[in-house]
Amino acid sequence: MKAKASPSRARFWELPLSRLTDLEWELLCDGCGRCCLQKLQDEDGGQLMWTRIICRFFDEATSRCSCYESRTKKVPSCLDVRTLKTEDLSWMPPTCAYRLRMQGQSLPSWHPLLHGSRGAMEAAGVAVTGKVLSEEYVHPDSYEEHVIRWVEST
Repeated sequence: MKAKASPSRARFWELPLSRLTDLEWELLCDGCGRCCLQKLQDEDGGQLMWTRIICRFFDEATSRCSCYESRTKKVPSCLDVRTLKTEDLSWMPPTCAYRLRMQGQSLPSWHPLLHGSRGAMEAAGVAVTGKVLSEEYVHPDSYEEHVIRWVEST
């Protein structure tokens, strides 16, 4: 989606999420794809583990969901960031603009809204493109073999 916010709200991303228009809400997403990664949760300690396995509906060519409007119907476990509660924030990547803004923090320096393109984000290694494997090709019993650490470190 290539859209611009109105000039009068040039720094809309600094506003509370509740004050954003629908367009501004969508523009806040950097398109990294990290929220579409499959996660595992340790049964004993509750630790969240990220995998390189990505939702079958994630389109690497566009870095977007191929069924965005119906995603929560097709994938009931898909998080709807508009209804996300503070206690659910750990299920979003630490770099996520929605998570950061809910916590009162600024956007990361590489965010496309600050640069006008994805270049800085890609240079920072945040985008999942080229690092993931579709869930279509991985048996659920082998998800543990695909645990990654780079989500927490960038």
